[in-house]
Amino acid sequence: MAVIEQFQEVLAKRHQYAKDWKAKHNRKVIGWLCSYAPVEIMYASGMLPVRILGSHEVQDVTDRYLFPTVCPFSRDALAQGLKGRYDYLDGITMARTCSHVQGTFDNWKNYIPTPLKYYIWMPNHLQSPRAKPLLVQEYKSFVQALEKFTGKKITDQDLDKAIELYNINRKLMKQVYEFRKQEEPPITGTECMEMVVASQLMDVAEHNKLLEQLLKELPHRKLERNAGVRLMMVGSEMDDIVFVKMMETLNCTVVIDEHCTGSRYFWDEVKPEKDRLAAIAARYIERWPCPAVSADFETRGNRVLKHAKDWNVQGVLVYQQKFCDPHEFDIPWLLKNFKDNNIPTLVLEFDVTIPFGQFRTRIEAFLEMLELELV
Repeated sequence: MAVIEQFQEVLAKRHQYAKDWKAKHNRKVIGWLCSYAPVEIMYASGMLPVRILGSHEVQDVTDRYLFPTVCPFSRDALAQGLKGRYDYLDGITMARTCSHVQGTFDNWKNYIPTPLKYYIWMPNHLQSPRAKPLLVQEYKSFVQALEKFTGKKITDQDLDKAIELYNINRKLMKQVYEFRKQEEPPITGTECMEMVVASQLMDVAEHNKLLEQLLKELPHRKLERNAGVRLMMVGSEMDDIVFVKMMETLNCTVVIDEHCTGSRYFWDEVKPEKDRLAAIAARYIERWPCPAVSADFETRGNRVLKHAKDWNVQGVLVYQQKFCDPHEFDIPWLLKNFKDNNIPTLVLEFDVTIPFGQFRTRIEAFLEMLELELV
């Protein structure tokens, strides 16, 4: 089976993968919400970190738990727990960033039977000199909770191994992203999304082996399609692979992304320090920031724009989960930033209840406009 197909199989059978891993290794599985959750610490504890995601299906079970103005992603994630699809989890954790995701966590804690429920206080003012010391203390408490729960002491060697594996994972995925700079990339945006989302569901050591195999295949891989218009995707959480696959049938290729299920999740590595928890804390404070925890528009804007230029982007899809206030606040300056650099943009608001046909029509019109300008 080709590597891409193995990523696809993990996505299609994500819950079974975790259950099989748990039975094979006789170890626990911990779910996590929000990409600020420190996967290195969870992995060092001997547990399998699994990101809790939605199903992109219309659901009707969260109305009594969450306000209707909570984003569709947070509602969908909670619905999966309420429906028992994550009944194999031994624990769940999140790092405090988004109030909507916090609503998912709070309801999960109160209404879904999961043995360990741990909340990490993430500093909201990441530029503060007190942010890192605060987060280190939070991590120390998290380590103690995991040690008590698993009965296993988390050593410096455990943390070193986890840091190394995740740093390798990030480096390898960035190498895959480099192939997307080619005029005719050997991998589609859909396939890249499958690769990155799978990394948030699989054992990182196993995912690394698949990435190494993929990097051997890509230099000899040629797609039977034209790249078409080169697009960038920027915005809220995005793991809707069916949507991206539909979009890439319209004579375009997503060559780069900036969202918390994509490059924003993995781009920055942990830089070694003698204090391992301090090194991990520095990574999560200094990583590519989410608008929910950072008002440093200039740094974030410059990084987004640099990626757009480095990957030779011809248009940008700016999207937000409906009711996602931090990313909605992001949109005006993102549009200005791209406009000032002559990069056309399309804004879409996502809700699982909106038929794909509406999105398809708007994207087709946007691509036709770009094609006329590029002639």
